[in-house]
Amino acid sequence: MQERVTLNKPLRIDAVSICFGSARALAGCSLELVPGSYTALVGPNGSGKTTLLRVAAGHQRPDSGAVFVNGRSLYAREVAARSVPGFAPGTDALPGMLTGRQSLAIFAEARGLGGIDKESLELAAQLGLSPWLDRLIRSYSLGTRQKVSVLLALMGAPQVVLLDEVFNGLDPASALVLKKHLRRLVTERGLSVLLATHSLDVVATSCDRMVLLAEGRIVRNWSADELAGMRGPGQLEISLAAMTPHGDRDVPAQPF
Repeated sequence: MQERVTLNKPLRIDAVSICFGSARALAGCSLELVPGSYTALVGPNGSGKTTLLRVAAGHQRPDSGAVFVNGRSLYAREVAARSVPGFAPGTDALPGMLTGRQSLAIFAEARGLGGIDKESLELAAQLGLSPWLDRLIRSYSLGTRQKVSVLLALMGAPQVVLLDEVFNGLDPASALVLKKHLRRLVTERGLSVLLATHSLDVVATSCDRMVLLAEGRIVRNWSADELAGMRGPGQLEISLAAMTPHGDRDVPAQPF
């Protein structure tokens, strides 16, 4: 299959479908991220958000469809490790028998870096993680593990970062630090962020686009202007509730 190069699109998910046994996880999902965009991926529990992020990160191969990074297939041999999207692994996937510093160092090596970069260590300090870096991850709280996951995702300055509920468990001060840091990277460096979240507060205050995933299908994609018009009291909740399928009701995927 010949690759179709998409200019100025650091990540393109093209008609991705995947089943686990008889259960359909994703059905024909397509999504493009542009540089300097902060997109919220929302939807009910079990709608396929984590699976979509894993496919986009190259951690799960779809049954059909493709993922392109800067116009090249994510599975092409010539795709360098540094160009692969940054992905925050689930906190239960972190190696409990390693220290935070060891985990970061191993990941830096896999990314082709010369060691843990200065920016990662600075962000660790801002998040209050530094005192924990030389302790075993198995001793970490949920919030402390989330901080390590975020550092892994951002290490090596990837063009695209995929985050799965990374604000869960963070104390308010750390959450504010992370929100400001991500916004700065989006604004100043053109980073593209895809954040799976149930927190509509984060969507309202941080994100400039929103995608609704339900029953494995992308139901709706809101542009920056459309999302801006939904920031009144309760508007996000009302809009999402009206578009989210319940029971056996079938909601067709809408084109972008």
